[in-house]
Amino acid sequence: PQEYCRQLGTPPGSDQAYSLMSQPPEKRRALTALYALDRELAQVVDQCQEPQVARAKFQWWRQELEALFEGRPSHPVSRALAPHMEIHDLPRELLEELVDGAEMDLDYDTWPHFKELSLYCHRRGSSLALLAAEILGYRQRGTRRFAHELGTARQLTALLAGIRHHVRQGRLPIPADEMARCQVDPADLLAPRSSDRVRELFALQAHRIRTYQDRAETLLPGEDRPTQAPLLVLQALERAWLEEIEAEGFPLLEQRTELTPLRRWWIAWRVGRRARRAV
Repeated sequence: PQEYCRQLGTPPGSDQAYSLMSQPPEKRRALTALYALDRELAQVVDQCQEPQVARAKFQWWRQELEALFEGRPSHPVSRALAPHMEIHDLPRELLEELVDGAEMDLDYDTWPHFKELSLYCHRRGSSLALLAAEILGYRQRGTRRFAHELGTARQLTALLAGIRHHVRQGRLPIPADEMARCQVDPADLLAPRSSDRVRELFALQAHRIRTYQDRAETLLPGEDRPTQAPLLVLQALERAWLEEIEAEGFPLLEQRTELTPLRRWWIAWRVGRRARRAV
């Protein structure tokens, strides 16, 4: 189960793998299992062509979470997560939110306004970050607010980075009212090159992400910065990626922009070292 989770949740070269470089073994295993659960749920809609099959699979996961809390997990991910449930007192409602969030991909082909998208980001991104914060440990309740804002920023970043994939799957991850304001049609997001209107739309999404990132940074109490270092690393990596695509003019339709392994390692080392010396 642990190796299954490592390959799925923290594959070599991933941001998650870099963020856990300096973590002790128990926390690394717990977070790896958590990230693997998130990936399992995220893949359901893409892997199931029939919506009813996907819904049945989400229902199975709800039953599996119930089995996990009763001490009888069967899936490799839940078996890997089981030893850490009591140690970190992981809230059941947050794990269930992950399932509810993933299932929202079946309910929304498009998001009318950011209000609906923000609920999705809360369930998919903030719930995951809040669970990670519980595993990492904290003393100040303000850290929960930090995790919530960071999780939303991370989910918005993932939607922007995977824009072509989502559109090809028939899902529009950008609010419809904002697309209309920028005069962008869904077909424009499948074009081989980004028009000026599409770049304007992407810049609007980037501004929102940065707002959440900045707010998260200010909400984290200094006392908890050392323990929350992995989440700070993830945010720093995504901030660097955002700066990269902004500098290139948002070429999200033309290419897939990624940070080099050396740059990822340097950011992870620098941010982790700074966080550990914060107190």
